[in-house]
Amino acid sequence: MTSLAHTIALDGVEARLVEVQCAITPGVPAFALVGLPAKAVTESRERVRAALTAMAVSLPNARITINLSPADMPKEGAHFDLPIALAILAAIDIVPKEAVAETVALGELSLDGKLIAVPGALPAAVAAGESGRSLTVPAASGAEAAWVGDVKVFAPASLRDAIDHLTGRQPLDPARAGEVADMAAQPCLSDVKGQERAKRALEIAAAGRHHLLMVGAPGSGKSMLAARLPGLLPALSPVEALETSMIHSVAGLITDGGINRARPFREPHHTASSPSIVGGGRHAKPGEISLAHNGVLFMDEFPEFPRGVLETLRQPVETGEVMVARADAHVRYPCRFMLVAAANPCRCGYLGDAARSCGRAPLCGDDYMGRVSGPLLDRFDLRVDVPPVAYADLDRPARSETSEAVAARVAAAYARQTERYAGDTGIRCNAEARADTLARVATPDDAGRALLQTVAARFGLSARGYHRVLRVARTIADLEGSETVLRPHVAEAVSYRQSEAQTPAPLTVVAG
Repeated sequence: MTSLAHTIALDGVEARLVEVQCAITPGVPAFALVGLPAKAVTESRERVRAALTAMAVSLPNARITINLSPADMPKEGAHFDLPIALAILAAIDIVPKEAVAETVALGELSLDGKLIAVPGALPAAVAAGESGRSLTVPAASGAEAAWVGDVKVFAPASLRDAIDHLTGRQPLDPARAGEVADMAAQPCLSDVKGQERAKRALEIAAAGRHHLLMVGAPGSGKSMLAARLPGLLPALSPVEALETSMIHSVAGLITDGGINRARPFREPHHTASSPSIVGGGRHAKPGEISLAHNGVLFMDEFPEFPRGVLETLRQPVETGEVMVARADAHVRYPCRFMLVAAANPCRCGYLGDAARSCGRAPLCGDDYMGRVSGPLLDRFDLRVDVPPVAYADLDRPARSETSEAVAARVAAAYARQTERYAGDTGIRCNAEARADTLARVATPDDAGRALLQTVAARFGLSARGYHRVLRVARTIADLEGSETVLRPHVAEAVSYRQSEAQTPAPLTVVAG
């Protein structure tokens, strides 16, 4: 007696189809599971046995062999329970073999036969649709999987419900997609008093998706500014929402089947390890940079992160993807994110403050910021100093713009970028523009070009730094609705890189 069921094995955010082959043959009673199963998969034998016993179904007094094909692909996760159970039930003619073979199934079984939600329902729905099959998932995962509209999703609450559906005794209605999660209320930018230059940098960063580094004394408002960044960003487009949700589905972070249109905002602690940031661990799971895909990764106390962790950011920041390589797995995850970092100028935090002079200045600051390598600093499009706010300013009423007003300008600038890069594959915003694209869309006027050449020569800008200045200038021009990058736009863009200059003769840049 043989039968065939289908499920998936996760390879990053992609779901690869797996055949669950069941053979029941004469011999000493046994239940063998082959095909590179991990520990959680081999334990499914006991869960399947207990679930069938709870339904008064006894396993045949014969040798049961389950092969997970392709056999050389590692299989991990408890979602193999349901397809294994269906393959056995089809082999002993309790459910039709054709019906089982025409669906992709995944779900964990409890000992009483109930189905428990598992990660990866969204990628599984994509794989099922590509193979022309339906998808059977636990009831708790149905709303999530139903977001893929070109596949029928059935969501039984238990193994018995799945059997009744497949035999036609009580067919299930297709699952319906979950509700789009409401955008949570965000703190307003007008709450931040003073720091007008930092607010301007935040607006530019939001409009062009530029990486931003804020350096300032403790309590100057760096974290407060970063917390208001999500309120400036436009909602995810449908394509971006699906991309982000695929990653969150693999990580098991989607609740109630709802797709969130708000951009992710991740803020790991500075004690985080390298696998937790870039991904990895025993199952090569996505890290914080992938969970922040299409959103923001905020790293407070930036120099306090281990040097090795910081250096792992250099390649993902440039390429927008990360390859998590392990002995038994090579998994690729997307990670297009805005890196927003905050740092104190030195260990005590008061370098340059005359009222609280540091006895080790300036070596204290050099040693502290020296933990961040030059190549990583060069990848920040914007660097802004955040000085302490005067006590007099704290007592004054807030007079700055609201997040709503700034977000409107940001949305208009982003719309211009979307239209501009519609024909460029892989480019969605100014921060992702390649050198050849910048030559076409961000070439400054004559005065701006002359200024940029002078700055590049005086400051010794790298080729990367040169192009990042052009990207920022293009964003500033978009915020003003200008088709051409002008000298004031270049001057303002350059001003956000001056603090990185290593020259004894500083250049005065006038924005007029």
